Amino acid sequence: MRSPVWAAIPLLLLSCHLCYAAPAAPRAGSAKIGACNGPDFETVLFPVETQASTLEARAVWLNSELIKWPGANMPAQFRLYFSGRGSIHLSRKAEIRGADGSIPLLPFTGALPEVAINRFKHLRNGVILTVPHVGVQRLKELHRGQLVLMAEDNAGKAMSATAIQSAGALDDLYAPATEADNLGVTVNSKNTRFQLWAPTAQQVSLCTYASGAGLAKKVSPMHLDPATGIWSLHLPGDSSGTYYTYLLDVFTAEKGLVRNRVTDPYSISLAADSTRSHVLALGQSETKPPGWDQHRPPHRIKGQTDIVIYELHVRDFSADDESVAAAYRGKYLAFTEAGSSGMKHLRSLASAGLTDIHLLPVFDFATVPELHCVSPDMSGIDQSLASPEPQRVVSATRDKDCFNWGYDPLHYSAPEGSYAINPEDAAGRVIEFRRMVMALHREGLRVGMDVVYNHTSASGQKEKSVLDRIVPGYYHRLDGNGAIEHSTCCENTATENAMMAKLMIDSVVTWARDYKIDSFRFDLMGHQPRHVMERLKRRVKSIVGRDIALIGEGWNFGEVANGARFEQASQLSLRGSGIGTFNDRLRDAVRGGSAGDRGEELIRRQGYVNGLVYDRNAMSVAVQSVELQKTADMVRAGLAGSIGAYRTTDAHGKIVALRDIDYGGQPAGYAAEPAEVVNYVENHDNHTLFDINVFKLPVSTSREDRARVQVLALAINAFSQGVAYFHAGVDLLRSKSLDRNSFDSGDWFNRIDWTATDNYFATGLPPERDNGAEYALLKPLLANRDIKPTAKEIAWTRDAFLDLLKIRASSTLFRLRSADEIRKRLTFYNTGPDQLATVLVGHLDGKGYPGAAYREIIYLVNVDIVAHRIGVPIARGNPFELHPVLAGAATDGRAAAARFDRREGAFEIPPRTAVVFVMK
Repeated sequence: MRSPVWAAIPLLLLSCHLCYAAPAAPRAGSAKIGACNGPDFETVLFPVETQASTLEARAVWLNSELIKWPGANMPAQFRLYFSGRGSIHLSRKAEIRGADGSIPLLPFTGALPEVAINRFKHLRNGVILTVPHVGVQRLKELHRGQLVLMAEDNAGKAMSATAIQSAGALDDLYAPATEADNLGVTVNSKNTRFQLWAPTAQQVSLCTYASGAGLAKKVSPMHLDPATGIWSLHLPGDSSGTYYTYLLDVFTAEKGLVRNRVTDPYSISLAADSTRSHVLALGQSETKPPGWDQHRPPHRIKGQTDIVIYELHVRDFSADDESVAAAYRGKYLAFTEAGSSGMKHLRSLASAGLTDIHLLPVFDFATVPELHCVSPDMSGIDQSLASPEPQRVVSATRDKDCFNWGYDPLHYSAPEGSYAINPEDAAGRVIEFRRMVMALHREGLRVGMDVVYNHTSASGQKEKSVLDRIVPGYYHRLDGNGAIEHSTCCENTATENAMMAKLMIDSVVTWARDYKIDSFRFDLMGHQPRHVMERLKRRVKSIVGRDIALIGEGWNFGEVANGARFEQASQLSLRGSGIGTFNDRLRDAVRGGSAGDRGEELIRRQGYVNGLVYDRNAMSVAVQSVELQKTADMVRAGLAGSIGAYRTTDAHGKIVALRDIDYGGQPAGYAAEPAEVVNYVENHDNHTLFDINVFKLPVSTSREDRARVQVLALAINAFSQGVAYFHAGVDLLRSKSLDRNSFDSGDWFNRIDWTATDNYFATGLPPERDNGAEYALLKPLLANRDIKPTAKEIAWTRDAFLDLLKIRASSTLFRLRSADEIRKRLTFYNTGPDQLATVLVGHLDGKGYPGAAYREIIYLVNVDIVAHRIGVPIARGNPFELHPVLAGAATDGRAAAARFDRREGAFEIPPRTAVVFVMK
């Protein structure tokens, strides 16, 4: 953290006051070819003085001419000191030394521009200053060096000093840059063009290399467009197959004036381990597998609510699958092995109704060594039950193994190299990625990507910092002291800044247009502005000519919470946008507790499917039955797509809109339309569904009933209005041996067995780093041999899930297009204070609705450990019969045994069973 010393201690400084003098641009000399090589990714040309390097940036440029200093009072005068090479020296007793000059600033008394008011509404009250008219070009020059804002008294005695956050000024000064096309590298037969937005750089050069590892063959100065801040260079001829980096002389508050060697943030592909950017044209035939140009994605959906997603990690898919060629395991090309166990499984899911595979990050990420990653040797150790040995071995190789989820972006628009057969073949990874997409499309599966534009893996002058070493202080969101915000776990980006928003939009366009990606899942999307996400949606559609589904995590937290900085792309703020957010209301009600539970809370807080009130475990606290009724209300809210305006009878007997049902201080119903809701009961984060049920179900629960509880949760998800989202392996009772956070737990704790033989429960204690505090709870559960399912239960769950997919696919009533249709066609029975809270009853009216297939549908979910008979008034006298999927060779014999008494309109539902009845 930067020191606040200058905010508190008066400074006895004498200014040189060279008002309006031109900043002395340093002449460090043109870049030499040696700077393109070697281990040093930075060279300090002029080090910044120590006290200046720790100066906080508490003032903010609102635009090119206005500065706000929150919390500051009006002294006699303010001055803006500048130095082209960053040589300002600050001392308590000595004068300011090294400044090229200073500019007196004037109090601003006019009306602030609306743009500035909205963009910087989070700033506290303070002094607003204006720079006297010195011309746009002069202002641009100032931003290429060091700036210090000083408050002084009448005698010139310094009272306080601060650096200034620059994004508002840069967006204003270089606004035309947002319209620029083809940042990065563009190749044609006549020339190769390189373009880099670096408005604060004093000079930029291009290093070119014949290969990904050899010495540079040339260093060439680039040319600045003063209107856009874009540096460009045209090299004659087609340079495809070569590599490049940029050398930038840029002032950084951290080090001073440095020469950074850095890759291109618009990289299309890279050398192994992302050391150099690759010259490539994605339209060239050399980058395309046979048939790519003619290939089209499958037309599986007519609207966003038709989407049924299976979330999958590339390495998880095949790293442990012996039916895949050894060279392809854990790689893109595993998806081209049509006869593998994994592809057979995906094919069966697609045939049953799955529409989309969503891949965890496949852009270039920072943590996995692409060339020399290792696979931990698990042979010869105790791998069973609660053994500590597997986690010890995995943890010892964590930093150099081949596994990571990939939520640590390095280059947003290039494929990750560790999933390629040969990471040194930069063109090869592009071809292999496209072959993967084609292979999934041919199975009738659309392809989605998990994208992480909300943070970067590094910032400042760290080696894996790309953006911040090109335009320091611009691409990341800063707090009131100028430090980077970290609420998303890492260095938060600032997509409210024009060129960061542009980078995100351009990147998504690249994936949708050039890799034929069908949908995107945005990590921590609530940290993006809504208007940027809507602009992205429009832009992508205009380029690719089709709607691209956008979903994301709409969590409301951190420095942007509750619209503190902008209207967020969050759950409550996206109503009417058509962009989907994950439904934690349904997730928590079904599973019990919340994602952040620790210790005994994992066991104590049971959920709707795993025993709340009706099947208490040894640690659960006795609660009144009304709590179960309220939980049932929350589940019904999810079944209704969490539509805020949908009305139902709650546990108190009141007819209420879902927006008026409380969920931890937020409305249970938060969406305007069903396309804005993504329903799920498990994803890559937190414990798997099987594992959370290990905690919450009574220990004596049978293997068969554990499988049944899994299917109950999946049934609720499948019957819910909105987008249906499932985690890979949830249909196979997937376990991570109780690991709560497997992002870096290696292949061992992330395995999937597509043969439905093993779910990998009780294969050792999970890694201590995230689970050690719960070891006392985990050990007896992992040691209990009666909990682990056999192949029989795993295969049964798989087949029951296929039945659920077939049922959802059989009628558009399970995926209604609009809130109006949900209000008109979905009715819940068995509600209110007299409800039998363990049974859900939903009625869907299909009369006149395209694709309904049935006049009426009634689904019932009995989560109880006993059978129930329940009357449904609307069914009395009508010829309801079991859904054909259940009436035929149904996987679940209990569902097939459910009965309907037509005369009384009553249904008999076996324990822990989900069933669907239809009327043609």
